[in-house]
Amino acid sequence: MLKNFFGNVGHFTYHQSLSCIFPVVIFITLALSKTIHLPGISRYDFILIICLVTQYLMYKFGLESKDEIKVICLFHIIGLLLELYKVNVHSWSYPEEAWSKIGGVPLYSGFMYASVASYICQAWRRFHLKIINWPKSYIVIPLGAIIYLNFFTHHFFYDLRWLLMALLVIVFYRTVVQFTVRSSIYKMPIVVSFLLIGFFIWIAENIATFFGAWSYPNQEVNWTIVHFGKISSWFLLVVISIMIVAQLKLFYRNDEDEAHTK
Repeated sequence: MLKNFFGNVGHFTYHQSLSCIFPVVIFITLALSKTIHLPGISRYDFILIICLVTQYLMYKFGLESKDEIKVICLFHIIGLLLELYKVNVHSWSYPEEAWSKIGGVPLYSGFMYASVASYICQAWRRFHLKIINWPKSYIVIPLGAIIYLNFFTHHFFYDLRWLLMALLVIVFYRTVVQFTVRSSIYKMPIVVSFLLIGFFIWIAENIATFFGAWSYPNQEVNWTIVHFGKISSWFLLVVISIMIVAQLKLFYRNDEDEAHTK
């Protein structure tokens, strides 16, 4: 029993590490680029090049499939649009100069959102994720759209995040995520998984801001810990991420089912 437990822990840790390759590469690049300056290339441009090379190599060596690349590109666009808006309403900033900045936002920033999608896709495949009692699409899609829009509208309208989080608990209270570690099957309420991933992304955000990936207004002079309230923002962003991946998985599964019946 004890041997099986430690075997599962080792297997889980190993595959979680592989699922985190993209985020880890970004963090290592942020850390190195803060202390090592290459002549003739700005820091943000260097990070973008590393992200592009990493994306290519992960596809080249079969760590990501063509369909997963499509999902990751979608997250890159979603993240970049959000970054453009947030930077221009002064929620945070990218103070360094670079050729690859558009509207004050370096293009590498989209890869930070894409890395979340990369993790979800990798973990989904490696742990054979199944979601039990996933809500109907006509509920999930509008709810996801409202969550995303709230990131924009709360600057000039009431912030609906706490109402949305309450709705998520109601909508997903029966939904369970099932994952397999070797031959053992585990289950977890999906809302708990939203919160856990959001919490670890908040930890990652603290590391990223420490290495100067971006700066909040209160971090421009001296680095300080990111406010705990940001966990709720990451919670909602994780919800959107998993919603998109789950809906696409459902779409492809329905297509396969139709193909088999013909």
